[in-house]
Amino acid sequence: MSDQGNGVDTDGGSHVSINTISGGSQAFGKDGIAVSSNSTTVVASPEQADLLASVRRLRRDLEQGERAEEDEVLDAELADVEGEIARTGRSGAERLARVRDRLAQYAPATATAASVTAVLQALAQLPQLPG
Repeated sequence: MSDQGNGVDTDGGSHVSINTISGGSQAFGKDGIAVSSNSTTVVASPEQADLLASVRRLRRDLEQGERAEEDEVLDAELADVEGEIARTGRSGAERLARVRDRLAQYAPATATAASVTAVLQALAQLPQLPG
């Protein structure tokens, strides 16, 4: 087999040239196998969806710049919430209360203040979370 720049010449003299592949699964060759794996997060309510989006935004914001130890702890708590919502569609009240309390004590940098506020507002919309 040799690469000719425009595709690949195979031992049988055939010429294969692939410009673009988009979507789906493709398999090539005698022993080719195509596998497609897709996953979708299904959330229990619009409030949980808002919380998930806000948590993801805050985690992205926390990745910017220097990270203090409290940032690492907060990110771990947020990762637990994100993972639980992604797996089950919702996060438990106890975990959410811990995150809410941590955020209330957290002194966010200017860059993350809006994201912290968004998570706190999303948490306030959840009926299962005691005030």
